[in-house]
Amino acid sequence: MAAFFDMGGYAAFVWPAYGLAVIVMIGLALQSVADFRMQRKLARELEAGRSARPRAPMRNPDSEA
Repeated sequence: MAAFFDMGGYAAFVWPAYGLAVIVMIGLALQSVADFRMQRKLARELEAGRSARPRAPMRNPDSEA
């Protein structure tokens, strides 16, 4: 079992890489949940007929920029 955790002498590189990957995956999951909740709230507000944020004016594609 100790040989597994030693990773053939590369444990100092392998375990931090695993740790970083886990931290990134947890961050992505938390960000996805937060975005889902925000989008669900926005959808409810739009369905209720009140916009959470003002609409941007439409631009005419034929006009010069």
